Amino acid sequence: MQIFTQKEALIQFLEKEKIEKKTVGLVPTMGALHKGHLSLVEMALKNNDVVVVSIFVNPTQFDNKKDLAKYPKTFEKDVEILGNLSNNIIVFAPSVEDIYDNNVTSETFDFDGLEHEMEGKFRSGHFDGVGTIVKKLFLIVAPNNAYFGEKDFQQLQIIKKMVAKNKLPVTITGCPISREESGLAMSSRNERLPKETRNEASFIYETIIKAKEKFGTESALDTINWIEKQFDSKANFKLEYAEIANEETLKPIKTKKENERYRLFIAVYAGDIRLIDNVALN
Repeated sequence: MQIFTQKEALIQFLEKEKIEKKTVGLVPTMGALHKGHLSLVEMALKNNDVVVVSIFVNPTQFDNKKDLAKYPKTFEKDVEILGNLSNNIIVFAPSVEDIYDNNVTSETFDFDGLEHEMEGKFRSGHFDGVGTIVKKLFLIVAPNNAYFGEKDFQQLQIIKKMVAKNKLPVTITGCPISREESGLAMSSRNERLPKETRNEASFIYETIIKAKEKFGTESALDTINWIEKQFDSKANFKLEYAEIANEETLKPIKTKKENERYRLFIAVYAGDIRLIDNVALN
């Protein structure tokens, strides 16, 4: 396995691969890899000649500096996990200085309003930070294909919008959410949950599945009200938001319309650990 820590060295390496007409797949990660990440890497390996997995904890997408400081860093373990998966993976693990050239600031993006919904209401500047790092990675790696998990569905839609508006020659593939046996959506943050809370967090998935059933016969407002009541009795979990939104615009809906696709989005605090999840409703 080859590991690059400087962008110029990676660019030079990939230029040689592209001369040989090899396709390049990119899986951007912040490390602390789990089976969810590996499902993206496996898809990339299946569909590309060369696969780059970036491991970079991006400072500009954290509105909470304490959250940035606590974000798990397990680089050696991550490399071992990737090595066990395939020897054909290229790891890109740059420093903040190498990526940002000693100017750690976000570019300002217009995502046609996608950035103002849900996560955007609670995490100031988050999607500018996401757009900044993903655009930088696309310019460095110049991938044919890039892979993102649907757990961060709003992020996925925003990246697709950025690619379209900037006319970047990369195909974005969204991959299904990977879940623990309890149903909890896999996340690097799960490792910070106390064992008892992690087991109890199956409640989140159970709630959104029951809400999906309710949405089949009840209104969006009644479904959201029901979700909020479920969390009223859960001392270890604080609901930040639950929204039913149009998949394309991400705008919350009031009434159902034919031929529109809807998705339920939820954000929950377990202590100081923030968990998100979503499910397609139709």
